[in-house]
Amino acid sequence: MIYFDNAATSFPKPDFVSDAVLDAIKNSGSYGRGSHKISLNASRIVYECRENIANLFNAQQDRVCFTQNATYALNIAINGLIKKEHHVITTLCEHNSVLRPLYKTGAQISFLELDEKGRINTDELFKHLKKNTIAVICTHASNVTGNLIDIDFVGKFCAQNGLYFILDATQTAGIFDIDMKKHNISVICFTGHKGLMGIQGTGGLCVSTDVEVLPFFVGGSGIHSFLKNQPQEYPTRLEAGTLNVHGLAGLNAAVNYINQNGTKNIREKECELARFFYNGIKSINCIRFYGDYDTTLRAAIVSFNIGNEDSEIICDILHEKYNICVRGGIHCAPLIHEFFGTQNCGIVRFSFSHNNTKDEVAFAVNAIKQLCM
Repeated sequence: MIYFDNAATSFPKPDFVSDAVLDAIKNSGSYGRGSHKISLNASRIVYECRENIANLFNAQQDRVCFTQNATYALNIAINGLIKKEHHVITTLCEHNSVLRPLYKTGAQISFLELDEKGRINTDELFKHLKKNTIAVICTHASNVTGNLIDIDFVGKFCAQNGLYFILDATQTAGIFDIDMKKHNISVICFTGHKGLMGIQGTGGLCVSTDVEVLPFFVGGSGIHSFLKNQPQEYPTRLEAGTLNVHGLAGLNAAVNYINQNGTKNIREKECELARFFYNGIKSINCIRFYGDYDTTLRAAIVSFNIGNEDSEIICDILHEKYNICVRGGIHCAPLIHEFFGTQNCGIVRFSFSHNNTKDEVAFAVNAIKQLCM
């Protein structure tokens, strides 16, 4: 099997991740729920994971709050900061993890337009600015095209205009350098099971020290049990219920590895493989690409369609005939598909990992060439 669906979930997981998860299953209990050995083991795991995430994003450690994925993190951030009377600027590239929570708030929404390659013009931010604008919410990299947004520009715009900057780092955490302070980010939302190399059921948000997010979920906290409201201290403020300590053990091992080795080598390897694949199929007449391939500064995603064929059919053929795993369909990002006119056929998406090899990519290139004959 050849796996090119890392924008959905990275695979395979490193041995040090699965080993850490298994060790936690055998030796750890509930975080913050006791003073005995297995509870303290859990507390050490969570503390170390917070520290590693804080180092990765240049965040304050006690403002690293864990959730089960980026969707939960985005729901917490959006519902904790955005009200019906507010206006928000976002983009047509957004995943439903951003769009649906935004729609639910009832806030007024402006969308930054795209050019023919799906690129966002950040200069349009100024055009959409209103008196009641409260935030810019955007994905760092489109999960459909791989195009990046200039978070340095967006962060400066938000700082100059007193806006929150909520960043969906689902596709870039662990691959691209993200610095909360340097990029003036109010909240970073991340998932653990993609570029961070952890397992599903892990993720979280990092909250700037000058931002106060209202709790979205309330419940057990392990402290202040007689309070009728959720404790206000971070991270407990945003962490109701029992944490996935076993998953966080794997995430901790992965992020520790990333911090020690840096994102540069990971990013360069992935982008090299994506470029190799794109160059191998770009001259095929029946293929239509989506995204900006003139720049090397992009996520390791190559998206395309073959003629007018349904993307899911192409993905099924790749799996059944060539044992290649890729993603078709709408990718939970409806607005960008409406923009490209691919609502009915979807888009075939190859997404690469530093664990892939050039031989695997070459095999995939030949498979696409055969499909187009």
